Amino acid sequence: MSDFLRALRERILVLDGAMGTMLQERGLAPGGCPEEMNLLHPEVVSSIHRDYVEAGADIIVTNTFGGSRVKLSHYGLDKQVGEINARAVEVARRVATPQTFVGASIGPTGRFLEPVGDAVFDEMVEVFGEQVRAFAGAGADLITMETFLDIRELRAAVVACKEFSRLPVMALMTFDEHGRSTLGTTPEAAAVTLEALGVDVVGSNCGLGVEGLCEILARMRPVTSLPLISQPNAGLPLLRKGATVFPGTPEELVAVNQKLVELGVRVFGGCCGTTPAHIRRLKEDVASRQGAWNPPPRRTFLSSRSVVVEIGPDAGCALIGERINPTGKKRYSQELREGKTAYIREEAEAQVAAGAHLLDVNCGAPGVDEPKAMERAVFALSGVTDAPLVLDSSSLQALEKGLKAADGKVLINSVSGEERSLRGVLPLARRYGAAVIGLCLDEEGIPPTWQGRVRIAERIVRRAGEEGIPSQDVIIDCLTMAVATEREGAIQTLQTLRQVRDDLGLNTVLGVSNISFGLPSRPVISSVFFAMALEAGLTAAIINPRDGRMMDAYRGAMVLLGKDLRAASYVAAYQNQAVAAASSASAKESDLPGIRQRLGRAVIRGDKEGIVSLVEEALREGLSPLAVSNEGLLPGLEEIGRRFGEQTVFLPQMMLSAETMQTAFARLKEEMKGQTPPLPLGRVLMATVEGDIHDIGKNIVCTLLENHGFEVIDLGKNVPAQKILAAALDHRVDVVGLSALMTTTLEKMEMTVRQLREHGVRVVTIVGGAVVTPDYAASIGADMYAADAVEAVAKLKESLAAGAKKP
Repeated sequence: MSDFLRALRERILVLDGAMGTMLQERGLAPGGCPEEMNLLHPEVVSSIHRDYVEAGADIIVTNTFGGSRVKLSHYGLDKQVGEINARAVEVARRVATPQTFVGASIGPTGRFLEPVGDAVFDEMVEVFGEQVRAFAGAGADLITMETFLDIRELRAAVVACKEFSRLPVMALMTFDEHGRSTLGTTPEAAAVTLEALGVDVVGSNCGLGVEGLCEILARMRPVTSLPLISQPNAGLPLLRKGATVFPGTPEELVAVNQKLVELGVRVFGGCCGTTPAHIRRLKEDVASRQGAWNPPPRRTFLSSRSVVVEIGPDAGCALIGERINPTGKKRYSQELREGKTAYIREEAEAQVAAGAHLLDVNCGAPGVDEPKAMERAVFALSGVTDAPLVLDSSSLQALEKGLKAADGKVLINSVSGEERSLRGVLPLARRYGAAVIGLCLDEEGIPPTWQGRVRIAERIVRRAGEEGIPSQDVIIDCLTMAVATEREGAIQTLQTLRQVRDDLGLNTVLGVSNISFGLPSRPVISSVFFAMALEAGLTAAIINPRDGRMMDAYRGAMVLLGKDLRAASYVAAYQNQAVAAASSASAKESDLPGIRQRLGRAVIRGDKEGIVSLVEEALREGLSPLAVSNEGLLPGLEEIGRRFGEQTVFLPQMMLSAETMQTAFARLKEEMKGQTPPLPLGRVLMATVEGDIHDIGKNIVCTLLENHGFEVIDLGKNVPAQKILAAALDHRVDVVGLSALMTTTLEKMEMTVRQLREHGVRVVTIVGGAVVTPDYAASIGADMYAADAVEAVAKLKESLAAGAKKP
């Protein structure tokens, strides 16, 4: 155990405060590269570290938040990654006392990974690996990853930390006031995913003040056994006399410390706006709250980007939908060969609607590139469902592709007691933070008795532990044998379940319907066996959730076994059954959705593969291209925007819908060749202001504006006010949209709005970005503020439709 981890168990540690704002106060020019200060002015950086050490910080964090190749390339410094990051560690080490830990900082690159963005998982592992290698070589004590918005990018960063060093790792995500990251990740899903990857401390920083961050950590606590880190801003930013300030006082920073300590926070620090004075007060406060900490017991969780599912005796049986499997399914097999995902998406939605908690995904069929198919399937599923996934393959290459593509902690189906399987699958599970299903078979086959199967289960768990996989992440498949050929098969399986539960204390899973293979009326046997297995301790079941008999057995057993309190789920499932059945029986063909409704649904579901055929069907029915767009496609996009605003769908789903719209528009443009195109709703100039190199949010706004019929001129990022002014005049635009993510560039936004006004440019100005507020927008004379892309589209449509232009 490292000195840092030992100290973490023994006492609460205090981490330092903001670096960026301190650098600005000490000479960093607006728009300058903070990390370059490690080379050009190390004395400035060391003076900040020294101030924090003197304030009592136990951990000082290097000036490397933007030290990745991607970020440094904006300043022409991408060839100096190793030098800049190593020097930062050296600068911090010079002022550290023997008791001070040097934490090496990694921040996000500003790129989203596929399928939301264009970054590839392996590429990002290598990008972060460059920093990690430099940190390890320079003698850092730990790595702290901060302010991540995309859980897949953070997964890649953790993989890099584990692959290129043995340093302890702290991983922090940033959440908004609704408790979600930009891409919809919840605190619970983040904690489960990160603990599985092997990080040592998990938590949150930035975005919120101390009360908001306390709520985030309270949501993490029930699903992780890790110590937590709290790194809030000094309150929420305000604009005072043209400058952005963080008003939170040192006393306010410690206001909820007792509750944070009770939650298991073992590292206290500060983010934006915090100073040595804040850290000094933190140190004083935690001194009276010191004590050893014992982690809570670890439990079994799986996660997607936004949902957590527990597997265990107290959680009820988790249902794994089995129908995304090509065996006996000609349509699915054909789609796999053609590279399509319509069947996968349809089955995912149907199985989740029927009650599945998890989805098994199998892409193995003759003539199929299984690794590519698995990656494609995982990407497709992330856009239509939030159910955690079970990756079902005997191909190590396919499993690895799926693991890289996944958003959360998945379950691998499966590893056996065979040496080849153990050596191949367990390292993948450890590297990518997955749980595994352990099959009770080995080189000699399936033992006929429960004793033999338990021995194999013990071997699998032991080998998993040697690989660094906890027993909670091994779910034992006790193996269901067909009772038609194995007379004692059901008895042996049920006894194996009991022994694994009682003697090994492990979770169990079965492919339940195998029991009835070769018999008539299979649901009768399968459902009865299912109920018996649930009583014997089954905690996860691979079934067809659309099979009514199986779901009847499940729901009834959950009530009788005390897993469905007050029979709430049972009542919800059956109380309106008769009404629903009557309604279904009376449905008429005329009630089926028309082509306009199906177009809208395809946009909502992000059906890029099927949208072109629907557009062509609509054209054959006599709809004009304009009608297809306005009466079919746009209502779907407006509905997905409404759901985004209600926080029922998130950025990945919205972007998939936008891409589906673009696919449809491409087909409509072919139809309109030679015709005069419809006039755009308006011409919009978009730019991220000078000094700011972030453009993700701005790009999303551009995409949605184009889909809604606006013409967009995108000037990119780090755009000077004079260039924006000239482009606005040259293109005769109706709107200028400005984005800023950094507090240091807000003055450039104000300058741009002022220059447009002073030069008499008749445009509507709309501003937004992480650090922009409605009050700030009003104070600089902007006409509108938008919190997100959906709001920007709605406000501009309303404004331009009313003919609102600057006089």
